[in-house]
Amino acid sequence: FFFPQELFTPECKFKESVFENYYVIYSSMLYRQQESGRAWFLGLNKEGQVMKGNRVKKTKPAAHFLPKPLEVAMYREPSLHDIGETVPKAGVTPSKSTSASAIMNGGKPVNKSKT
Repeated sequence: FFFPQELFTPECKFKESVFENYYVIYSSMLYRQQESGRAWFLGLNKEGQVMKGNRVKKTKPAAHFLPKPLEVAMYREPSLHDIGETVPKAGVTPSKSTSASAIMNGGKPVNKSKT
């Protein structure tokens, strides 16, 4: 039967296969039929209870599961069009020379020393 365990054991390993009708079937990596060597499959009966693995065949509807698509958040590099111009701090009046150099310096103030 099927029950949760705290530790991962060889009984927890299942092989996931996509069947001809695009359903997913799970077979045990540990248990097989003694005579034929056929794998045991995970299956649910009409009431949603787990069936014995040696009674489930891969062609039975009880062993077919619909895969649930997962949403994967893909990382996307920001575009130059997505990055807005920097807003100057309050109290600083930008002039032509300081605003252009601030943009070229990544929005950081540029210290100009006269020597």
